[in-house]
Amino acid sequence: MRTIYVLFSLVLSSLSVLGQNVRPSAAETEEENYNTITTFGITTNTNSGIVGGFSFRQSRLASGELLGMRQYHYFSLEVVNVKHPKEIQSSINSVGSRYISGKENYLFVVRPQYGREVKLFQRDDDEGIAVSGILAAGPSLGIIKPYYLEVSFGNTTRSVPASEVNGFATATGETVTGAGSFFQGFGQSKLTVGVNVKAALSFELSAFRSNTTGVEIGFLAEAFPQRIVIIPNQTQGGDRSIGNRSFFTSGYLTLFFGSKK
Repeated sequence: MRTIYVLFSLVLSSLSVLGQNVRPSAAETEEENYNTITTFGITTNTNSGIVGGFSFRQSRLASGELLGMRQYHYFSLEVVNVKHPKEIQSSINSVGSRYISGKENYLFVVRPQYGREVKLFQRDDDEGIAVSGILAAGPSLGIIKPYYLEVSFGNTTRSVPASEVNGFATATGETVTGAGSFFQGFGQSKLTVGVNVKAALSFELSAFRSNTTGVEIGFLAEAFPQRIVIIPNQTQGGDRSIGNRSFFTSGYLTLFFGSKK
C-alpha cells in the first residue's frame, strides 16, 4: 500500500510541475471546440492489486462557467475488485499451486458516478497538458462472490466454497490443493448497495487533437450498510465480521485513453 501512495505522489508531483507551465489562453483555442470527451481506462488503488479494475468516463460540456473556467458534466462507470488488507498468497509446495489463505469472498463493486469536471489549466498547443479537477458521487453496487478452493482426496478432486474448508481441510478429510476457478460462484453471489464519493485531478495529454490519453489521480470514500466479510474472523464463537469493513477509503490512479468530439 505504501508503494502505491509513493507512486501517486511521484506522478502527481511530476505532472503538477508540468501543469504549471500550461496557462489558460486568453482567446478561445481549438481545443475548446470539443464538447464531449469519452475515455476507457485501467485503474489501480490501495485496496486492490496492480490492476484493480476498469473504468469508462465521459465528460460533456456544461453551460456557463465556474469562476471563469469551463465545466463539464462528468459521468463514470467503474468495475473494481476490493481486497482485504490481510490477503496473502500461500503456496502448496507439493503441487506448486497458490491460494489465499482465510479468504472466503470476493468483493466486486460497480460504481456509476455523476459529478462536475472543471478545466483548471487549458492546453495552448499540442505540446501542453490540460489539468481538470473532478468531484463525483454515486451508488455502489457490491457483488459478494464466494471464493472457491480446489480440494482432493485420493484420486478425486473437486472445487468447494472456501467457507466449507476449515484451515487446510474439509470436514470429510479433503485437503486444499489450490484455488478454484475464478468464474465459479457467481450464481451464489450476494448483493449490497452503498454510496461513494471521489475527488480527483485529471491530467490530459494528446498526441492528436481528436484523441486523448492521460491519468486521473484521486481519493475515494465508500460506505455500505454492513461489514462485508472477505476474510472472516476465525476466533471460535466470535463475530465473523470483525476485522472487515463497511467503510472503505482508497487512493487511486486510472490510466485512460479515448477520443474527443
